Amino acid sequence: MPPMGFPSDLEIASAAELRPPAEIAGRLGIPEEFLEPYGRTVAKIDLGILTAPGQPQEQRAKYVVVTAVTPTPLGEGKTTTSVGLADGLAQLGKRVAVTLRQPSMGPTFGIKGGAAGGGYSQIVPMDRLNLHLTGDFHAITAAHNLLSALLDNHLHHGNELGIDPRNITWRRVLDVNDRSLRNIVLGLGARADGVARQTGFDITAASEVMVLLSLSSSLADLSQRLRRIVVGYTYAGRPVTADDLGAAGAMAVILKDAINPNLLQTLEGTPALIHCGPFGNIATGNSSVVADLVATRRADIVLTEAGFGADMGAERFMNVKCRVSGLRPDAAVIVVTVRALKAHSGRFKIVAGKPLPEELLAENPDDVRAGIANLRKHIQIIEGFGVWPVVAINAFPQDFDSEHQVIRDLCAELGVKCAVSRHVAEGGAGAAELAQALIDALDHPTHFRYTYESDQSLVSKIEAVATKVYGADGVDFAPAAASALAAYEKLGFGDLPVVIAKSHLSISHDPALKGAPTGWRLPVREVRAAAGAGYVYAICGEMRTMPGFASHPNAERIDLVDGEIRGLS
Repeated sequence: MPPMGFPSDLEIASAAELRPPAEIAGRLGIPEEFLEPYGRTVAKIDLGILTAPGQPQEQRAKYVVVTAVTPTPLGEGKTTTSVGLADGLAQLGKRVAVTLRQPSMGPTFGIKGGAAGGGYSQIVPMDRLNLHLTGDFHAITAAHNLLSALLDNHLHHGNELGIDPRNITWRRVLDVNDRSLRNIVLGLGARADGVARQTGFDITAASEVMVLLSLSSSLADLSQRLRRIVVGYTYAGRPVTADDLGAAGAMAVILKDAINPNLLQTLEGTPALIHCGPFGNIATGNSSVVADLVATRRADIVLTEAGFGADMGAERFMNVKCRVSGLRPDAAVIVVTVRALKAHSGRFKIVAGKPLPEELLAENPDDVRAGIANLRKHIQIIEGFGVWPVVAINAFPQDFDSEHQVIRDLCAELGVKCAVSRHVAEGGAGAAELAQALIDALDHPTHFRYTYESDQSLVSKIEAVATKVYGADGVDFAPAAASALAAYEKLGFGDLPVVIAKSHLSISHDPALKGAPTGWRLPVREVRAAAGAGYVYAICGEMRTMPGFASHPNAERIDLVDGEIRGLS
């Protein structure tokens, strides 16, 4: 929360003087011939740069993942910290790049707002980023829904493959929060209007095409992943793929340009590669592999953000994304706020769209101390991967030094570097202490390790994440989940990594369990295969893949006045 009189994010972004994309690309040694301009301030980077003669083919950068403690519904500032830290490192003479997810328009027009950073640590142009950017989300929506249309068309024209309409797993997507589309019946009307069946919509960020694109390393890899998408099963139980429906080629054509990373910049001119935006709860919650490959071959340090806490995005970054990219992190930044730790004391309730409780804003180091077990657990999670953690205190004007000191004391006890960062109000200069702490941490060698090996069973992989990362006592598989896991092993999916879809508001599956809960078991009610993306995911609790708007969403405050956008945040 910025101080009174502080300009809005949109006002700050609108006043910025942006450098030409060619100049920003030049800071990473990217020749202009590999840029495809989208207007005057955004460009796509031709993926051919990864294999072109004379271009770097090996990693040179230190690779850093930015994660966080278990967030409140407001988020704790991973994006702002990533941006501010990148600018802070650049001020120290480092060649830096930051790679981030593209925001979904669902939250932009909802309550949470956009994801371009905040204050003086933003990605610009802020309005382009939070809206259509280069059209990647629309391309993903179109490719996904083309497959949906071809699937229903196949049913209409006789169902030669013998697809069981009651066992179709492929839905439709839209980049708008629309709860009324969660469950629908389509095909109503005359016989020519298709086969009636029940289905629904997810938000585009939850599309398997989104995460598949984010994990693809080339156009050829993209095409193969599209072919492997499983849309449902036949009456005999055989999986039906996009390739079976003849859809994969057309989908690849739609996504031909979307696979190229988008080049933007911070307010201080640091290169930012913004690409893909997989859902953080049910998918990887990380930006694209190709953006990281481009950046790590050219920068000294690359910062990439992983969604939600270390138990969520960072775990998937380590166990899923790093397996695909072949890159290994050299350090992890854990973002923490005083308000998050106070919330984990269990004494306060934070609700998006409502003012913070007055008692939470009062000076009280004991409230921070009561919730600090959550930070301790996230430090342990990162160290469990053999990676050095650096704790970044994202400072708010309402914080008190005594509350920051509680965090510093824990880090000193654990031998972990810690720094206060005021990048939102001060830009890169406000992240100077954090930048130096990270540089110091990067001097230490890492001993990276996965939570599980590929040849373990799917059951043991899920159990490993639950017990080693979350701290659960074990896993309880519902009968349907156990049957699905056995079937996936027989279908040849057993060597895939796993993703656990759960609440981001607790290290456990239950958002009511704050801090670092112990003495609990993880209940898995359902398991699905994302064969195209290349993982199996277990679902814990009720996961909404199509959000709904609040009673007064941000969309009501956004307007176009004399050609200028107002109210975007």
